[in-house]
Amino acid sequence: MPASTQLTGLNIVVTRPVHQSVFLAEQIRALGGNPILLPVLEIADVPDLEPLKNLINRLDEFDWAIFVSPNAVNKSMPLIIQQRAWPAHLRIATVGKGSADTLKQYGIDEVLIPDGNSDSEALLKQAALQHMTGQRVVIFRGNGGRQLLGDTLAQRGARVEYAECYQRRKPDFDTAPLLADWSHGKIHAVIITSSEGLHNLFDIIGMLGQQLLKLTPVFTVHERIAQTARELGLEKIIKAPSAGDEGLLKGLQTYFQTTGRQYN
Repeated sequence: MPASTQLTGLNIVVTRPVHQSVFLAEQIRALGGNPILLPVLEIADVPDLEPLKNLINRLDEFDWAIFVSPNAVNKSMPLIIQQRAWPAHLRIATVGKGSADTLKQYGIDEVLIPDGNSDSEALLKQAALQHMTGQRVVIFRGNGGRQLLGDTLAQRGARVEYAECYQRRKPDFDTAPLLADWSHGKIHAVIITSSEGLHNLFDIIGMLGQQLLKLTPVFTVHERIAQTARELGLEKIIKAPSAGDEGLLKGLQTYFQTTGRQYN
């Protein structure tokens, strides 16, 4: 089967924030599929930038700066560039390759990234972060979020501060058209890229949507998200063979090629 037709006739729901869905949606179309954008997370500016700006002024005090997501990079680096030069001694780490690639757009190439998985657990395995006594670390992130990274580094002796540079919100929109199509068998797969996004989707689509979701193939790149999906009672969970958009696309192609299911 030609690669350009491997997803022909398939309607695939993409739940990422809109600005992060462009490449994935384009690739689904290139394979003949129809991406349906349903952003279950909104990324917004923090209401008060002063704490973030004050912390940026103090960057010289830190030994490590860690960015937890491309959003963290995009919401903080323009402010940093506007305010000051990046301290020469300040080392940089990211939770995944996507954040490192985003940093390159701001001229930063020397970045510690984890091997294998793109998550806090993988980053914490890196040798450079094992002995942190006396090290000062700033973590650029959204509101709230997982505490594992900061808590573990603190246990290893680091002094950790958080720079909250964006807010994640659950959007509010009319899902009736989507649920109508779904009820008629016209939704063939759902892509989930965060546990928070999955919980938001569950809330947004209501009881009918939850029942439909449980019977729909759900594709994700991370075991933690797959575990969340299992806890919510989802029955068809497909973990992509590798991280990132490429992994998701391979997972989609392999699944629908293997099942031999084509739709019109």
